[in-house]
Amino acid sequence: MQLGIHLPHIGRKAGPDSIRRAAIQAEALGFDDVWVSEHIIVPKDGGYPPSPNFWDPVLTLTWAAAVTNRVRLGTSVLVLPLRHPLPLAKELATLQNLSGGRLILGAGVGWLEQEFDALGVPFRERGRRMDEGIAMMRAVWTQDPVTFDSNWIPARITDMRSQPQPIAPIPIWIGGASDAAIRRALRLDGWHGSRVRPEQAAPIVGRLRAERPGADFTVSLRVGFNANTVSDMRDALRAYQDAGVDHVMGAPEDREIDAYLTSAEAFRRAGENL
Repeated sequence: MQLGIHLPHIGRKAGPDSIRRAAIQAEALGFDDVWVSEHIIVPKDGGYPPSPNFWDPVLTLTWAAAVTNRVRLGTSVLVLPLRHPLPLAKELATLQNLSGGRLILGAGVGWLEQEFDALGVPFRERGRRMDEGIAMMRAVWTQDPVTFDSNWIPARITDMRSQPQPIAPIPIWIGGASDAAIRRALRLDGWHGSRVRPEQAAPIVGRLRAERPGADFTVSLRVGFNANTVSDMRDALRAYQDAGVDHVMGAPEDREIDAYLTSAEAFRRAGENL
């Protein structure tokens, strides 16, 4: 089973030095990948997320890519309906090429309605916009010139060009536990779940593997922990592995960078020999 770690780009521990230190440590410890999350704008008194200080995910991964050579770079997750697919496709293709083909696009429809309102995106259309956005990005990544007819996203693309195209395909893993999210994941390259306990994982993995049994589909989970709970992670990771999970990304919840780095190292030790 592969292991990833979330970078410290959220809250008071976020900063260029923290992100650099964490990315270098992750590669040195043998993690398979490093990850980031996304919120663009959040309510003042929403309660969640606990901090509005979210550094941009694509720029954060670019910063991490510059100080690493091997670890993959993942998003957990980009809220695709909030973004126009064309500039995002350009950003992601550029990052894929700058990093030597290390990008994983974790994507979700989003849930924070006030965020959609702030950006002028219809919340009730987010699923259709996400499907169309993925199709549009894949079109400009693989066709030159490209023509794409859109229904939900404002775009008029007829016999146009967008370069650079990715040097390697960008795998897309879908987040979310709804039936729609599971169906969407099965059409793409992987599922990236969250808040799934080990005993809940087996039936979900079974459903996914019934339709996508091959190595071209990844079952991934995100788990949270901190300095006080990381000691419990070895048993949890073994249980996830027994359930058939291919990849687990750990998200340290420590608020200070030194505690984060200690927790990340302990999480890596917990996953040894799995």
